[in-house]
Amino acid sequence: LLAPIETSSPSLKTGAYILIGVGALTMLMGFLGCLGAVNEIRCLLGLYFACLMVILITQVAAGLVIYFQKESLKEELSIIVESLIENYDPLDEDKRNLQDTWDYVQRQIACCGWTGAKDWENNEILINKSMTEYPCSCSNSSKDFELDSGFCNLDDPVNSTATYADWPVHEQGCMDGVEKWLKDNLGVILGVCTGVAVIELLGMILSISLCKNIHSEDYTKVPKS
Repeated sequence: LLAPIETSSPSLKTGAYILIGVGALTMLMGFLGCLGAVNEIRCLLGLYFACLMVILITQVAAGLVIYFQKESLKEELSIIVESLIENYDPLDEDKRNLQDTWDYVQRQIACCGWTGAKDWENNEILINKSMTEYPCSCSNSSKDFELDSGFCNLDDPVNSTATYADWPVHEQGCMDGVEKWLKDNLGVILGVCTGVAVIELLGMILSISLCKNIHSEDYTKVPKS
């Protein structure tokens, strides 16, 4: 997500920063919660409760943004991926991490390109090679099983110039593949999200209960006049 400017978008960069912030807040929250519980410090427990509430609200807000802005996010992601495919270069170390991530996506989902293998016809290197090479991570051939990145040579091309239709690659585009994966695993995703939300609510309830107990103990210790 924190890629070079030409392959980034404001929405995805903002999302990345939000995730980093939530992760840092979670670490701080856990430390404060443990410290407050062990030493029975009400203000730290109150801060722990507030942090949990902020995280829960952030998660709900993020879910609503993704749901209502999904078409806009899909368009932005499409621009990023198409630019990545067009400028994909196995020898470019500066983009290695981003390119390896995309290769991983294509291998795991068994897809090729964003809308299909035709997207790779815009790659500058493949154009210069007259399409006689193809992305190894797209391959559906067993001989390319161990080659998970870069370009593979097309065996015995019919002509000196080939097209994506001549490549031994997956026909499904990654956009459809990702949507299918999300639909197939929607129950698991919702279950995990619900479980996390329930744990956070329990943490909030326990922190408030502990605060009340500490307050009651402090009140009983106050000498009566």
